[in-house]
Amino acid sequence: MAQWTSAVGAAQLARLLNSQQDRPAGPGTRRPPAYRALADGIRLLVLEGRVPVAARLPAERELALSLSVSRTTVAAAYEALRAEGFLESRRGAGSWTAVPAGNPLPARGLEPLPPEALGSMIDLGCAALPAPEPWLTRAVQGALEELPPYAHTHGDYPAGLPALRTMIAERYTARGIPTMPEQIMVTTGAMGAIDAICHLFGGRGERIAVESPSYANILQLMREAGARLVPVAMAEGLTGWDVDRWRQVLRDAAPRIAYVVADFHNPTGALADEDQRRRLVEAARSAGTVLVADETMTELWLDEDVSMPRQVCAFDPAGSTVVTVGSASKAFWAGMRIGWVRAAPDVIRSLVAARAYADLGTPVLEQLAVNWLFSTGGWEQAVELRRSQARENRDALVAALRKELPSWEFEVPQGGLTLWVRAGGLSGSRLAEVGERVGVRVPSGPRFGVDGAFEGYVRLPFTVGGAVADEAAARLAAAARAVESGGSGGGEAPRTFVA
Repeated sequence: MAQWTSAVGAAQLARLLNSQQDRPAGPGTRRPPAYRALADGIRLLVLEGRVPVAARLPAERELALSLSVSRTTVAAAYEALRAEGFLESRRGAGSWTAVPAGNPLPARGLEPLPPEALGSMIDLGCAALPAPEPWLTRAVQGALEELPPYAHTHGDYPAGLPALRTMIAERYTARGIPTMPEQIMVTTGAMGAIDAICHLFGGRGERIAVESPSYANILQLMREAGARLVPVAMAEGLTGWDVDRWRQVLRDAAPRIAYVVADFHNPTGALADEDQRRRLVEAARSAGTVLVADETMTELWLDEDVSMPRQVCAFDPAGSTVVTVGSASKAFWAGMRIGWVRAAPDVIRSLVAARAYADLGTPVLEQLAVNWLFSTGGWEQAVELRRSQARENRDALVAALRKELPSWEFEVPQGGLTLWVRAGGLSGSRLAEVGERVGVRVPSGPRFGVDGAFEGYVRLPFTVGGAVADEAAARLAAAARAVESGGSGGGEAPRTFVA
């Protein structure tokens, strides 16, 4: 990356460095020189994603004052980081964070395994559960009963079936966000929705601000569209966004689009509160940035005491700043490739017009099935079943990890489908590689960052429970031991495990 896209102030960087807990040195171990400790601290912040890649670092003198060290110490640390590929500099432009060449993003980890591989491999790559029966079968049967009138047409509905658009609009209105059918376009899943939005607003070379970490498949979609990604670090723990950082990035980098997941963020599980949502919408409006709010996890709260904030679009009901994306894939079933966009009518008209050069429309039968679910109350019952499945799986996975891998760190989210885990100082990429050899498949942290951040993390979804969760944790522990010892984990073959 030739230039910085965001900036980290001296005081902010000093706070982040001071928040790092010093690990006690072993017997006979010398403390590293001050410059080396500073370089290691900055490198760790980059690898963990707490300081984004391509973030401009403060000048040497400013950071030295904030840390109460000599300028020579900071200069030596910056030089060490440049030598290791974690810092780039240019006269007149300053220095900004980087990741060394030769560390490509992992290529595997989220695509589904073929069915024949599931007998011996526990797949924790995809955050998707089996269909909530009998509701899938009932929805398809209901759709077949409604199909005949549509079969007498050409079958292309670029904006979506009128009945489904009306139903989705009514659901927003019932939540206190007045919505017309003209503000809705039905898409082929959330991915289809975001792809259309990126092509409309974010031409090749446009900047798109994204949470750091963020959903891996969306990041890859944006890269392939030619976007220039600007990462914005999440706040600590499950507290949502750091709105001050967002305001700074929106002001300084002026991205055309900002993509966020406010409800049970993928991968961290964070839930942004109502004040954060209001402030971020205001910041996006002031910057002229289109704020894309991905609501695919909105209905997946798992704990009874969760108080859900108003949706992001509640703070921009006309849809001039906030473009909302919804989907049936996470809350119902990934095989039900139905998504939707809520935006201003003129935005919807532009998106619909562009479909003539894309997919023309979304399959009619699947739209009828989702409409049946919405209109009969089947959706609410199916989603309640989904919540119950995910809650049981989450609790089983958390218990198994705490037993088998007590040094791994994570916070338990109150909803969503994913657990974001710091892997005890181990490389997430190595764990993913060795895990496949011992029969467990996980995506490594760098898949969810920009340019190789989050090396020390893995994402674990709530897709297995009971004895399968216990076995998955045991295999992860075996992979961790192999990584720690420098081995390959390729000894005993994993035993077949039928879920």
